[in-house]
Amino acid sequence: MRAKRTTLVHLIYFSRLNLSADATSRTQQIGEITRQAQKKNEFAVITSFLIIEQNFAAQIIEGERTSVSDTFARISNDSRHRDVQIVEWREIVKREFVNSFTTGIRTPVNDGIFQKASLLPMFQRGTPKAGAIHALAVTLQAESMTKQGIDHLFV
Repeated sequence: MRAKRTTLVHLIYFSRLNLSADATSRTQQIGEITRQAQKKNEFAVITSFLIIEQNFAAQIIEGERTSVSDTFARISNDSRHRDVQIVEWREIVKREFVNSFTTGIRTPVNDGIFQKASLLPMFQRGTPKAGAIHALAVTLQAESMTKQGIDHLFV
């Protein structure tokens, strides 16, 4: 028996970021990305998780096929990204991420989680693995929810 086809997909991509080297300007730029993406994702009924490490970004985008495709096209044409590459595109049964747009940036607080994921060498070689990106995003989301006192996720 064939599995039922769904229009719900997730896409994982990575890119190099064209952001300021100045910490204050960079923080402002990331804040602007967050504000813009959150509005657009809410309108398109997209959930996503963006990981930023140094000048690299990886994002998991979930939603209806057309919305994800349109969102990815917009990202690919955004001058803040370069060398945008799809790592994985597949159908999913249900969403794993709860927010329209969440950002996980390496900080001293979560440095151990990022070290364990070991994505930076993969980014530098241009060969990040979908499973490693996904695992880091899920872990960062779980950590965030635990800090908020949420012990179970119903999606």
